[in-house]
Parts: sequence; C-alpha cells; structure tokens
Amino acid sequence: MPAIVRITDEATRARAQHWARIAEPGVTVTFRKPTRSNDQNAKLWAMINDIRQQKEKHGKDMAADVWKAVFMRACEHEVAFATGLDGEPFPIGFRSSQLSVSQMADLITFIIQWGDEVGVIWSKEAKA
Repeated sequence: MPAIVRITDEATRARAQHWARIAEPGVTVTFRKPTRSNDQNAKLWAMINDIRQQKEKHGKDMAADVWKAVFMRACEHEVAFATGLDGEPFPIGFRSSQLSVSQMADLITFIIQWGDEVGVIWSKEAKA
C-alpha cells in the first residue's frame, strides 16, 4: 500500500524515518519539493485569462491551456505539442500542478515580464 508523508514537523519526519527503516528491499522512496500553492495557481490563471482576452498569437486566439503550455515551454518545462485533426497544434504532456513553489514563482515572474513588455493590462486578480 503506497504511503505519502508531507514533512511538516519533527513528528512527520520521524514517521518517514520509521517507514524507511521497516520498508522491504526494493521499495522506492521519492523526495520532492512542495508543489505550487493554490494562491499561485489562481494568480497564474488570472494572468493567462488577461493575456487571452488581450493578445493573439500569430493572428489567432489561443485557448488558456495553450497559453499556459507556451509559457511553460518558454521557461524550459517539459511540454509537447501534437497536431489535431483540424491541423491545429495543441499541448500535451504538461502539468503546472507538478511544479514546485519556486518553479511556479519563476513561471509567474516570466509571464509578468512578458505581459508588461507587450502591454498586457493586469486585472486585480492577476496582481494579487
């Protein structure tokens, strides 16, 4: 049975150490930084919606998910694009929910800089 422990204090750290001591050989343990916060996610989507309402890419409106994938790829996160039946590209294989807090902060900073350069007027939610 898989177990996940978020280390928040000495008690949860001790629990993780205990499970590591009693784990059978071959068990895989993965450590990863905390993922992005709900506030970061809300800010990201507010910014993407502002961009989507104000900007076009190559003369076309783009879906919010496509804008997100474009920015993630620009920040060198793994993103792939496929071609749909209509010949239009769409993003696959990307998830901002897996970004760490610092990776999400970097993504947001990049989007702010890009948006400021191209004249995006940020909503109150995007500024939060």
